[in-house]
Amino acid sequence: MANTIEIVEQMSYLIFFRRLEVTDSDNERKAKAKGEKYTSIFKGHEDCSWSHFNNMNAEDMLKHVRDVVFPFVKELDGDQDTLYAQYMKESRLTIVVPSLLQEAVSIFDEINISSHSHDVQGDIYEELLGELQQTGKNGQFRTPRHIIKMMVSLVQPQIGEKVCDPACGTGGFLFNAYEYILTQHTSEKNLKDGNLVGDKIVQKKHWDILHNETYTGYDSETVMVRIAVLNMILHGIAQPNITIKNSLSKSFDQNKKYDIVLANPPFAGAMNTSDVNENFTLGAKKTELLFGELFYNILDSGGRAAIIVPAGVLFGSSNAHLKLRKMLLEKCQLDAIVYLPSGVFK
Repeated sequence: MANTIEIVEQMSYLIFFRRLEVTDSDNERKAKAKGEKYTSIFKGHEDCSWSHFNNMNAEDMLKHVRDVVFPFVKELDGDQDTLYAQYMKESRLTIVVPSLLQEAVSIFDEINISSHSHDVQGDIYEELLGELQQTGKNGQFRTPRHIIKMMVSLVQPQIGEKVCDPACGTGGFLFNAYEYILTQHTSEKNLKDGNLVGDKIVQKKHWDILHNETYTGYDSETVMVRIAVLNMILHGIAQPNITIKNSLSKSFDQNKKYDIVLANPPFAGAMNTSDVNENFTLGAKKTELLFGELFYNILDSGGRAAIIVPAGVLFGSSNAHLKLRKMLLEKCQLDAIVYLPSGVFK
């Protein structure tokens, strides 16, 4: 397989299949400990569990995963444990070499990704997503982690604030915002031991806010949404609010409802005039300009943003460029422009 994004997508499915069985076993164990009844999600479909197909011969495994496991997963209800299944409705197995699937399955068995902490699971997946960097134009798929961390630390997200990335790609800004908050609320001893546990967050309602209400992402590509959702789940956010939607289009709700915007939107694109949301006032078609106005439109009063823009946004001389800079200087409090040297996204 030559297409990196397809490879990552197929590996995401395998990670999800593995997690599904582990989560099911965990839930069964917890229910037993509480003396409650539990019905396995594999009831009547025991042959769809990882431990059923992981020892098959290569030919049988390929046929079974393609014709039995994928259809089963597409029918799962989208509750907390199977949320990812909602995004798999159009998914399919594109691995066609039986020995390749068998080898991938045996490697995932060896890594046993679900037995690790969320930190390690997230790091393993991040390593995988690092491969996307080579295929994206202008870093459209993935912003390097050290740059994301710098941007997150500049806006300093807090519990109770709503964070949005309207062009979220693999979800890097969102889970780094989550990790920043956890770091601020983890005791020094745990931080020294490398345990990002948020032990200073004692109220259940604060955990509920963090896991269910804080992070929102949009992306127009189904594949990226699938990857981002799994990325968030692997980093410990059980209910990631990530939606397939073009945030520049007419169907996008531009209400001022977010406290923080973190984004590295795709550059060098242009929208069809007929698709552009009527809330835009710049009269532009270029995506980097439209995104600039979008961030302003969706931020609540007093909200803050750290965003990446190409140098053209700062120096372009068209009316739309001038209008956007006027908006930044007159309607916003522009604190700083951090100039990144060329090659930094490599």
